[in-house]
Amino acid sequence: MGEQPIFTTRAHVFQIDPNTKKNWVPASKQAVTVSYFYDSTRNSYRVISVDGSKVIINSTITPNMTFTKTSQKFGQWADSRANTVFGLGFASEQQLTKFAEKFQEVKEAAKLARDRSQEKMETSSNHSQESGRETPSSNQASSINGTDDEKISHVGPVDPLLKSENERLRMAVEQGNANARKLETELQTLKDSNARLVEALQESTTNMEAWKQQLAESKEEGDQLRAKIAELEAQCKEADEEKERNAKLVAQVESLEADLQEKEQELKNLRKQAEIIPKLMEECESITEKLKIAEAKSKDLEEQMGTLQAEIEESHRKQAQLKAELKKFTDILDGKLDELHEFRQGLSKLGMDN
Repeated sequence: MGEQPIFTTRAHVFQIDPNTKKNWVPASKQAVTVSYFYDSTRNSYRVISVDGSKVIINSTITPNMTFTKTSQKFGQWADSRANTVFGLGFASEQQLTKFAEKFQEVKEAAKLARDRSQEKMETSSNHSQESGRETPSSNQASSINGTDDEKISHVGPVDPLLKSENERLRMAVEQGNANARKLETELQTLKDSNARLVEALQESTTNMEAWKQQLAESKEEGDQLRAKIAELEAQCKEADEEKERNAKLVAQVESLEADLQEKEQELKNLRKQAEIIPKLMEECESITEKLKIAEAKSKDLEEQMGTLQAEIEESHRKQAQLKAELKKFTDILDGKLDELHEFRQGLSKLGMDN
């Protein structure tokens, strides 16, 4: 039947950085298909994933491999033949669990196939040894009971068979030794990879704690800035109230100016009456006194108007100063919020990487 898929899922594929051996490098831009394949002719299992026309995973499962869950949705395994570590990020914990269970099942099947192959090699070796022990006795019987021609007919075909069998056994032993050395190399490589991964995990944990501390400090600073903004808003509210009072004062000044104009017009009328009617001198004196009083009030009103104008200008100056300070603190808050957003993105990225 050849090689056939036996399990398929979808995940984001990552590979360990070959330079640092610590950071994860995305091998796919999006979730791709990841499948287990079984080769019936070779009795072997592989994990294969293709992104477009590019093969990003081609890992033959061996009994020495181990699939490790590093988080609720992320798992990894080391492939010494490919000299890398593959990582898979799943959409749910259930998909990760199914993939891990299938990995363990395939690994057990690969181990069983290897054991059967070794048993078959041992059986063939024992059979060859037994054939080697039986051959001298049959040759001896032929030499005792038969003629020289019979001895040639019995002994001749056996020697090439033994030689070919011994050659095959020798090659099998050499292949077994080579496989053993290769497995030892893979085991050592896997141990080194695991040590590097443990070191990377410890460093990631340290970085995570530092980022958490920075995030807490940023939050605290953001709270302080929010309190300062609330204080500035209260000051702005006071400035608005002051502006409203100034508007009322301006209205009062305008009303006083209108009254002053009326008084001035009344004064003019009185002066005309004083000029026209000399007989009303006494009334004129009275009116003159009123005029003096009105002029004094006018002077007082002018002084009040000057004072109110100065207060208005001072209020405008304070309001402009408060607006400048509010803009300054708003700019600082925007910068801190941008830094907080960058910290959150870094923290999210690290979570995904893990």
